[in-house]
Amino acid sequence: MSTALRIAHGAFGRVALLDMDRSLVRHAHHHCHVLLKVEGADTQFLVGDQVTPLTDTAAVLVDGWKPHAYVHDVNRPRTLIMALYIEPEWLKEFRPGWAASGAPGFFERPSGEVSPRIRQLTLHLAAEMMANPDAVRTHEQTLSDLMIAVIERFTPWRSFPTSIRGMSVVGCDWRIRRAMDAMRVHDCCSNVDQFVKGAGLSRAQFFRLFETSLGVSPKLYLNVVRMERALEAVMREDTPLGELSERFGFPEPAHFTRFFRDHAGVSPREFRNVSRLAG
Repeated sequence: MSTALRIAHGAFGRVALLDMDRSLVRHAHHHCHVLLKVEGADTQFLVGDQVTPLTDTAAVLVDGWKPHAYVHDVNRPRTLIMALYIEPEWLKEFRPGWAASGAPGFFERPSGEVSPRIRQLTLHLAAEMMANPDAVRTHEQTLSDLMIAVIERFTPWRSFPTSIRGMSVVGCDWRIRRAMDAMRVHDCCSNVDQFVKGAGLSRAQFFRLFETSLGVSPKLYLNVVRMERALEAVMREDTPLGELSERFGFPEPAHFTRFFRDHAGVSPREFRNVSRLAG
């Protein structure tokens, strides 16, 4: 069974060291998402419809809202993966144009050759997290160096706007934008149909415009909202997991555990315990 060795979290987002031997369902994030192999067997992800290798020399690069899944080969040993879920607002502090890290097209391709510096920083950050899980400021400095190296190597960063004035807003139909805002505000157990009605569109129009605007279906988006809320609650609250199961619309705690593990790789109990090592 997959395990979480360390989880660091802060204004930067999350960094997880995951010892993986189990596939994950197709999902997405609003984050700039980078996957780096630490040790173990070579493995692969499905990014969009493209099989993308994860090796000592190849990173997996996932744009914000790009559907992806971890595909574990049961005939191979485990893989220790460093999973970076980086907040675009944090990256914007380095360069204004890096706020685009949460939008489609930030990375030129879903895979890239790891430079010696990126490999060195990956192993250094992994070792720091294992040895001193509560040294979050130190982790953040190493993460800063790592993300700068990743962005400079794998994106056309020189072409990004260098000022706030030069930044353009990604186009999105206003009705879909309003529906997305409503999905984030309302109970995450809500049915998609209530948002279709609020948008004043037919169901077919709503689904087509939503996927055109964001790249994911409304149902997948709702799952993302639910999972992000669940992650925050598991990390930051002491609420019993049985109560969280009810809050997020699962009739049985086992259903909540399965949903959580299918998206995060580990159970909510393990995620809570490991994330608090950094407290």
